[in-house]
Amino acid sequence: MLSLTNLHVSYDGSRILRDVSLTVEPGKVVCLMGRNGVGKTTTLKSIVGLVKTDSGSVKLGDTTLTGLKPEARARAGLGYVPQGRDIFPQLTVWENLRIGAIAQGKKLNGEVDRVFALFPVLKAMTQRKGGVLSGGQQQQLAIGRALLTNPKVLLLDEPTEGIQPNIIDQIGETIKKLRAHGLDGEDQKRAEEIGNAVRMLRKEAQIGILLVEQYLDFCIDVGDSFYIMDRGSIVAEGPIAKLNDDIVKQHLTV
Repeated sequence: MLSLTNLHVSYDGSRILRDVSLTVEPGKVVCLMGRNGVGKTTTLKSIVGLVKTDSGSVKLGDTTLTGLKPEARARAGLGYVPQGRDIFPQLTVWENLRIGAIAQGKKLNGEVDRVFALFPVLKAMTQRKGGVLSGGQQQQLAIGRALLTNPKVLLLDEPTEGIQPNIIDQIGETIKKLRAHGLDGEDQKRAEEIGNAVRMLRKEAQIGILLVEQYLDFCIDVGDSFYIMDRGSIVAEGPIAKLNDDIVKQHLTV
């Protein structure tokens, strides 16, 4: 479980995060929501160690991440897909996929096949350079690269930004498949269609996902719970079913 407790962050003397606490349990999708500029991306950067915290703690299971460098946090089990994706445009799809695992000294023993099962379009593009892919394909590549580090928690910053609706749907389906919920009905049928690799990933990985997202319908579709930020603080939280019109109007409507 990823847990943030009383996190405070300042930039140049200005307080950006104020007493932020949240948890991401294994196999759950947690949506971190809020208007622009309220501290969502700063929260993710604080978790992965790209932003220094003034006080508070970040823990992944029994491991305290506070004070560790970003690479140590990644090795502990954090996968991060930043806003803008940050793929390597001059490297091929295959090279982009391998680079994260290689940086951590991990061997790819079947994990690439699981990524291809989740994102079949990538399998046909392994020798294309990342820079020529569409925005949606680059987003799938970035998520796939993060998954190849075998994270315990995956942090996604605005994965639907600038993406075509059909690709948003596909990314949403992938997020659902990464959760550890039981398979039944139509979900079982979809999982069977993409093979044993996805079922294994859902059953064994139990990846927790912290999703920063402005697309409300996407959050409602894939999320288990939500936190809403305003002016650097958590101002509302609960199961996604409790995200009603009043909360949306008060904290999310521009």
